[in-house]
Amino acid sequence: MKDINSGKLLFSFLVILFALFVVTCDNKNPVNNDINTNDSTFKDIDGNVYHTVKIGDQVWSVENMRVEHFNDGTPIQHIKETDEWRACSTGVAAFCYYGNDQKNKEKYGALYNWYAINTGKLAPEGWRVPSNKDWQELKAYLIENGYNWDSTTTGNKIAKSMASKTDWIPSDTVGDVGNDQPTNNSSGFTGFPGGYRDLIGTFENMGKLAPWWSTDFENIWEATHHSISSVYYGFGSYNLDKMYGCGVRLVKDRTCNL
Repeated sequence: MKDINSGKLLFSFLVILFALFVVTCDNKNPVNNDINTNDSTFKDIDGNVYHTVKIGDQVWSVENMRVEHFNDGTPIQHIKETDEWRACSTGVAAFCYYGNDQKNKEKYGALYNWYAINTGKLAPEGWRVPSNKDWQELKAYLIENGYNWDSTTTGNKIAKSMASKTDWIPSDTVGDVGNDQPTNNSSGFTGFPGGYRDLIGTFENMGKLAPWWSTDFENIWEATHHSISSVYYGFGSYNLDKMYGCGVRLVKDRTCNL
């Protein structure tokens, strides 16, 4: 009888130990289909607070970055003048706010050129600017788990599930981000249409487009960005001149602390 009780105690201990390991290494294992929005926060070096959303096996920042210093404390060049923005073709890392209006900071975040991304110093510890692989994982999860606007699990129709419920230019086409906006954002990703700054310094497409940089680049001139539009239902991936200013989201590093 003593041997049987000892065996039961040992089995119970191993079950508890395994459960602790699974929790500790949560990011190594797929989670259920629930979307947990704003369940935690983190700060950048400037003290800006970002909420998070867990989508599948990834944790994303809900807001666009608005940090004005690299994570080593070095200031990022805040370039307002058009001529100076054009001069970033030399590879100068820079940021601005849409329309050079500080009021756009909280809702839309900052616009960074890709040279700022390429420093590898934008994200706080434990976070990173997403790669194409990270973006594709998000896209695949949303499609496969029925976040298409029509609830199908094939095809790329997930833009509404990633878009904010407000601020988009209206569209009459069913399935577009700008159509029936209160039904947007089922994933909790909360993408606001912050527009971009082009390579000659012009601000474009606020209300129509939400573009985010990737760390991947196509060639010496272009890098990859991912975006959603008010007049489209899909999540797009395109190459763009590195001098453009686009929004930046962060994805959490996958680590296991044993």
